[in-house]
Amino acid sequence: MSTERFVDLHTHSTASDGTYSPTELVRAAKACELVAIALTDHDTGNGLKEAAAEAAKVGMRFVPGIEISAEFPLPGTLHILGYFIDPDSPSLHRMSEILLEARNDRNPRIIKRLNELGCKITMEQVRAVVAGGVVGRPHIAEALVRAGCVASIKQAFDVYLGTTGSAYFPKERLTPRQAIACIHDAGGLAVVAHPVHLRCQNAAHLATAINHLTEAGIDGIEVWHSDHDARAVALMLELAKKYHLLPTGGSDYHGRHKADVTLGHGRHNVKVTVDVLDRLGTKWRPQSTTR
Repeated sequence: MSTERFVDLHTHSTASDGTYSPTELVRAAKACELVAIALTDHDTGNGLKEAAAEAAKVGMRFVPGIEISAEFPLPGTLHILGYFIDPDSPSLHRMSEILLEARNDRNPRIIKRLNELGCKITMEQVRAVVAGGVVGRPHIAEALVRAGCVASIKQAFDVYLGTTGSAYFPKERLTPRQAIACIHDAGGLAVVAHPVHLRCQNAAHLATAINHLTEAGIDGIEVWHSDHDARAVALMLELAKKYHLLPTGGSDYHGRHKADVTLGHGRHNVKVTVDVLDRLGTKWRPQSTTR
């Protein structure tokens, strides 16, 4: 019988675009026999205190986190994970306000374009999907499904909302240095999320991108992720070693918004052992008092 213990260091709740509340997410992780979970909602730390309280109640380790969108040349997208952040950090709150305002400007533009394309949905219909969190493209996608405009959330992104979709608008983003500095100011470690989403031309191009992020202050790289097959994992491990970065991993669980991603497993049977979190903690603790 295996004695390995597993964690999930990349999850989302209703505070951003997940479908489980922070409390429900922690309970689900406990039911999956995970020993630790990180909540990494997009551009907000609003669910962290609720999740931390539930984790303490059920006896799980909890990592307060965030996932920040940063500038990167299209067609790629750059997200930076923050771990061990202080939910009360003033810089974190300022960043969240800026990015929330950008989302609030962008969402009506998307709805207007969708209407022009014949998809007659309203912001009220989109808000009906949201359980009190930040309105994002997954909520618009679900509203499109409910209105019968598309058959699935995947189709909504493929046709309308993805970076090549006909109703896509880029949103305001921080520079990589700004995002990393914000995480460091909040006492955390900064990690480049799912590097395959950078959509680099080849391994050499990816290595150059990771090198630039290292120079900007990145602390780690997400090695294990639902969109990383065995070949990608091997490449990310190689880059982690080359640039002295901490390897991390998680499922990128969103609930029904990514129905094929399972909490604690993801796709490709992503399973992250607790020693990955232990190494993160060892790196974080000595630095957290100086940042």
